[in-house]
Amino acid sequence: MSGASGDRTAAHSARKAVTDARRVVVKVGSSSLTTAAGGLDADRVDALVDVLAKVRAGGTREVVLVSSGAIAAGLAPLGLLKRPKDLARQQAAASVGQGLLVARYTASFARYGVRVGQVLLTGTDTSRRAHYRNAYRTLDQLLAMGALPIVNENDTVATDEIRFGDNDRLAALVAHLVRADLLVLLSDVDGLYDGDPAKPGTSRIAEVAAPEDIAHVQIGSAGKAGVGTGGMVTKVEAARIAAAAGIPVVLTSATYAADALAGRDTGTYFHRTGRRSADRLLWLAHASTPQGALTLDDGAVQAVVERRTSLLPAGIAAVEGEFGAGDPVELRDSTGRAVARGLVNFDAKELPQLLGRSTRDLARELGPAYEREVVHRDDLVLLRT
Repeated sequence: MSGASGDRTAAHSARKAVTDARRVVVKVGSSSLTTAAGGLDADRVDALVDVLAKVRAGGTREVVLVSSGAIAAGLAPLGLLKRPKDLARQQAAASVGQGLLVARYTASFARYGVRVGQVLLTGTDTSRRAHYRNAYRTLDQLLAMGALPIVNENDTVATDEIRFGDNDRLAALVAHLVRADLLVLLSDVDGLYDGDPAKPGTSRIAEVAAPEDIAHVQIGSAGKAGVGTGGMVTKVEAARIAAAAGIPVVLTSATYAADALAGRDTGTYFHRTGRRSADRLLWLAHASTPQGALTLDDGAVQAVVERRTSLLPAGIAAVEGEFGAGDPVELRDSTGRAVARGLVNFDAKELPQLLGRSTRDLARELGPAYEREVVHRDDLVLLRT
C-alpha cells in the first residue's frame, strides 16, 4: 500500500469512529457563543443548535452539550466590560448569565421540538460516591427520556477548592461518566497546530495517535476572545484524559461542528489510547482537589502502588491538612512525592491516634468501627509519576 493511500485509509478508519458514535458529548467554549464584550450572540447559539438538532434527528444518536458561557453572558447585563478576576463577581455574573444561557438554548432547541435539561456540577458532585451516582442517573435519565442535557460548572456556588477550573476537563469527565462514544471540543481555533496558527508556515495536526506525537509542540494557553478560562492547553489535556479512558476526541472550531460530527477531515482527531476505567476513579484523579495528605512509609507505598492494596493505619507516618471522612486526600511517599489519591474514611483529627497501629489492636481498644481501612482500594487511584 502506498504512503498516500495508506494515510487516507487510516484517516477514514479514524473518522469512522466518529460516524459510528451513538452517544456524543459536545463541548462549546464561551468565545464561540458570545461577543467579545460579553453577552450572548443569538446567531452563534442558533447555528450550533442547528447542527446538534440535525445530529439527533435520525433518532440513533444522543447528544450531551457541555456549554461554557454563563459568566460571559452575564457581563454586559451587569455593566462589566471584561471578565472579573475576583470570585465573587464571577459568581454574580454566572448567576445572571446562566439563566440567560439556558433560556437561549431552550428557545433555540424548541424550534426542533427538542427539550433541554440543565445540569450544573461542582467537583464535590463528581468525587463523592453518592453525588457521582446521582449525576450519572440524572444525565442517563434525561437521555432516556429524549431530552438533551446541557451541562455547566455550577459557577454560582463553586469555591476555588471545588472548581473544575475549565469546562474542557469537565467535558472529558462527563464523556466518561455518560459512557460516550465520542467527545467533540469546539472553540475558536480549527484544530491543534504545530506552532502559532497566526503565523505563516504552521500546519494543522490532523491526527494524534499517542501523547508522544505532540510532545514537541508548543501549546499556547490563551484564547483569542478573552471571555473564557480555557485555551489550547486545557483542550489538549481534556483530549488526553478522554483518549486515555477509551473515548476518541475531535478538536475543532464551532464553525466546523457539522463537518466534525459528520466524520469529515477537520480539526485534530485524537485516537483512543486506553480502555475505560472505573468511572469514579477517573473523576477522583482529575476532578477532585485533595483536602489533605497522608505520608506513607516505604512498605505502605509498595503495598498501595505495586500490590494495589488498601491503605491501613499501620502504614501511615504523618497526617497533613484538615479534612473529613469521605474527602479526597493525597498519598505521598517519604520524599513528599504524590503516588496516589483516595477518599479517606476518617476525619483528620481522628487519624493521629491510629498511626502505625494494626486494625485488630484498634478494634480491640476503640471498637469495631476502627477495624477498617483508612483508604479502601476501591476508592484509590494511582497517579502518573
